[in-house]
Amino acid sequence: MTINGEISHWFDATTPGYRQALPGDRDADVCVVGAGLTGLWTAYYLARADPGLRITVLEAEFAGFGASGRNGGWASGLLPGSRRRWAKRHGRGAVLDMQHEMNATVDEVIEVAGREGIDADIVKGGTLRVARTPAQARRLRHAVATDHEWGVPEVELLGRDEAAARLRVAGTVAAMWTPHCARLQPAALVRGLAATVERLGVRIHERSPVLRIEPGRAVTPTGSVRAPVVLRATEGFTAGLPGHRRTWLPMNSSMIATEPLPAEFWAEIGWDGRETLGDSSHAHMYAQRTADDRIAIGGRGIPYRFGSRTDDRGRTHEYTINSLERVLASMFPPAAGARIDRAWCGVLAVPRDWCASVGLDPATGLGWAGGYVGHGVTSTNLAGRTLCDLVLRRDTGLTRLPWVGHRTRAWEPEPLRWLGVRGLYLAYRLADRHEATGLSRTSPVATLATLLARPE
Repeated sequence: MTINGEISHWFDATTPGYRQALPGDRDADVCVVGAGLTGLWTAYYLARADPGLRITVLEAEFAGFGASGRNGGWASGLLPGSRRRWAKRHGRGAVLDMQHEMNATVDEVIEVAGREGIDADIVKGGTLRVARTPAQARRLRHAVATDHEWGVPEVELLGRDEAAARLRVAGTVAAMWTPHCARLQPAALVRGLAATVERLGVRIHERSPVLRIEPGRAVTPTGSVRAPVVLRATEGFTAGLPGHRRTWLPMNSSMIATEPLPAEFWAEIGWDGRETLGDSSHAHMYAQRTADDRIAIGGRGIPYRFGSRTDDRGRTHEYTINSLERVLASMFPPAAGARIDRAWCGVLAVPRDWCASVGLDPATGLGWAGGYVGHGVTSTNLAGRTLCDLVLRRDTGLTRLPWVGHRTRAWEPEPLRWLGVRGLYLAYRLADRHEATGLSRTSPVATLATLLARPE
């Protein structure tokens, strides 16, 4: 029987206990709202940079409850935004700097985990992205050329046989591989990081939902934390804060995990390098081979809930589970019929221009980071280091990256928001079916949908 919800499969081996709720009004030098990876990385680097800082982290549930504990486990160098948009505002050099920092951050996450004794099943095997139709192969070749143009010459274009030498995905006609990604166990990383920052003297209060953020304080039902610096690190749950209903859209993504698969299955398909796996469809899937030999595979499912609502503790729709099972069987026929042990979902934050941002207003002391568009495992670390420099008023290469202080317009009000997002992903599904007929170019349905979705 498939267990559906109750956060994610990743927490099955790392059952969280609750820390003490905020017991009343408190003072701090820095208050961080949200105990996901953004908030915890920020607290980690601040505590190491200035051990005398009084840092308090407030969390509505428990550390890692949101996307940090539910994601696909990719610590990837993928940019959380648009190269073209950032370059238009800041120049090509700034985007090249951003890409360099993202690639280096993959290794930073691995280094910190090793230094702090965080066992998160990390293997840096890179990412394999496959194309299974002529149209997908055409997009893939363009993606490789674009990566080379934007400072990632390590990306390789692979033929069918070269791809199969790494991983045999049914129907693959071409693939690309980048070394800039590590597979990991998300809940183990975020829980280990929470324990680490506590050892450094950071206070974490769970079951302490923040009702509102104001200059100088964060207010919860049991008291307020007064601090000259208050940092918002709430990602997909940002829409629940007053004044932020349309700041970032909470985009839904769902996953399933199989039972542990036998040695003969792995002998047939490969995957010895533990690469993370993606495809070139418009609907998009992502997967990993877990440390205990399951396949954990995800995709959009129902992408958005009306009114920016979020899930019920990770429970996803049966339709989505069945859809992901079909994707699994299509890509790995030997896995057809494998028991699905777990299903869950979570929300990621999407700004209107699909570009993440980091910022701190020195006049109010209010800061933020997020909007990672699904590329948050690595981006959170870079954001945390950047916020650290901003809080300590350091002028560094990180504080000059193009996402610092980036602003975009709000999402449309309902029902336009719901109609737009649901229509976009319906068009993408139709485009994938169109391309599956053998179309050699990207479906015009997808081209038109992407054009209409652009904010500028």
